[in-house]
Amino acid sequence: MPGVGEPIPGVVYPPEARLRRYLAAGELPEIGLADALIRAFALHAGRTALHTPEGDVTYAELDARTDRLAAGFWRLGLQPLDRVLLQAGNCKETIYALIGCLKAGLIPVCTLPAHREREIAYLGCHVDARAEIVQDGDPNFDLVAFAQSMQARIPTLRHIISLRGAPREGVVRLEDLMETADVTAVRDFARDPFQAAIFQLSGGTTSIPKVIPRMSNDYLLNMQRTAEWMGFRPDDVMFMPMPMVHNACLVCFLGPTLLSGAAFAIPRDMTPAGWGEVFSRARPTFVGLIRVLLPRLEAMIDARLATIDSVRAFWSPDGARVVRETFGRPCYAMFGMSEGLNMYTRPEDSDDVIDGTVGRPISACDEVRLVEPGTEREVGFDEPGELTCRGPYTICGYYNAPDRNREAFTSDGFYRSGDVMIKRLVNGETIYAFAGRAKDVVSRGHEKVNCEELESAVAAHPAVADCAVVGMPDAKLGERICAYVVVKPGAPAPDVAALGEHLRGFGLAKFKWPERIELVEGLALTKVGKLDKAAMRADIARKLAEEGKSKASSAF
Repeated sequence: MPGVGEPIPGVVYPPEARLRRYLAAGELPEIGLADALIRAFALHAGRTALHTPEGDVTYAELDARTDRLAAGFWRLGLQPLDRVLLQAGNCKETIYALIGCLKAGLIPVCTLPAHREREIAYLGCHVDARAEIVQDGDPNFDLVAFAQSMQARIPTLRHIISLRGAPREGVVRLEDLMETADVTAVRDFARDPFQAAIFQLSGGTTSIPKVIPRMSNDYLLNMQRTAEWMGFRPDDVMFMPMPMVHNACLVCFLGPTLLSGAAFAIPRDMTPAGWGEVFSRARPTFVGLIRVLLPRLEAMIDARLATIDSVRAFWSPDGARVVRETFGRPCYAMFGMSEGLNMYTRPEDSDDVIDGTVGRPISACDEVRLVEPGTEREVGFDEPGELTCRGPYTICGYYNAPDRNREAFTSDGFYRSGDVMIKRLVNGETIYAFAGRAKDVVSRGHEKVNCEELESAVAAHPAVADCAVVGMPDAKLGERICAYVVVKPGAPAPDVAALGEHLRGFGLAKFKWPERIELVEGLALTKVGKLDKAAMRADIARKLAEEGKSKASSAF
């Protein structure tokens, strides 16, 4: 009978009847992610798993090191189902830490290196984190010292584990945890495929990121279907330089790569030269990039640091047409969310479908309804509606968030995504096209920034009487952040730099800081007295267009 041996308080598990239906349809594995990875590592033991700046790592080496690390976590005193904050950049040790946690039954909480006091203190307390794994050696910010400071604010936080770096008092190094020789207990450990394996974070649609419990076998299914859909092969080399424990990279590239016996290439940095080293040495065959990163690839090519001759296909959620026309390679569009549902286009799709839609769901048991926002009334073809979904790898609830869950799900358990889509009938098949957001967020380079959270922080500035945050169009990032600010009488108006310093002290991640301030006497309101953000978005778009024209005319 499907179910978990030890339910975690606060985790919402799928109903048994639904699990049985998915299992009977072959749309939910009966093993979990860690065990599937162990099988893949054994099957491809002699192949290269990771291309890194420090050298290649085979699957056999990856398997052995993560076995020893899992045993080391237990030796440290961590227990299965303990939550571990994972705040690290892209390096091989981050992959070791992630897989080591999965093998030991620990639950990594996938935070971002850019998160600061406000986010980490909240998340650590919310999940009762027992440890934090951080990357040492960043010249711009000392994450190890930051993690140590968090111990005073997170009562359960007992261990700080550093990736790389020199020994520090009160800090355990990852390499020291891998000294364990006896891994018998790790190999014999019974992992529950129906249990939560990873805590991802919501994309900013609420004031603080909500925690998303992804079950071991649902995350595995998500990765398996992705690998099948995109045709990953053991001889592929994948390059996807976005944060590797972020859901987009983890579920669309890193996880499917390791399950397929392919190789994952890690650059030493995000410069064109760093990318050039990867393309020259590892010769990627499949590349995943968001549109904002495309100029970096062009710069690498223009500087003749490397070519893309080895690349057979690209993946891009927002730049399929641009990639195809610029680089002359196939590129597949997609849509995804940390809460679950993925949609992809197919290689055989027409250019119109790839350029103008996000395809269709990847599981036969995915259920999708587009509804009138705020209701459960389903809309028809060619009508915009809020995407709601239910399926074998879509969550049934956020962690320990009953109030949010009452808002986020329909009466029959469909997740309300906040994304607006249009369904179209193409050659007898239902295809979905993305049409915007129903919720109050700014999508800045595919990081979702919740406007309410930022407005609360800006309003705390001593000179600010009122404020509203909106997205302003940007060719590179899609949107940047603009704050409309009403200043208190007689107070000096803060500029972007001063407001940034205030938000730094507030403990807010830098990617959430406004990049433009519009000073106004009063915020725009609708006829019924509600905040009129549509008017503000139109206003800033008009101003940017006029400024662009002015710059263009002054160039002549």
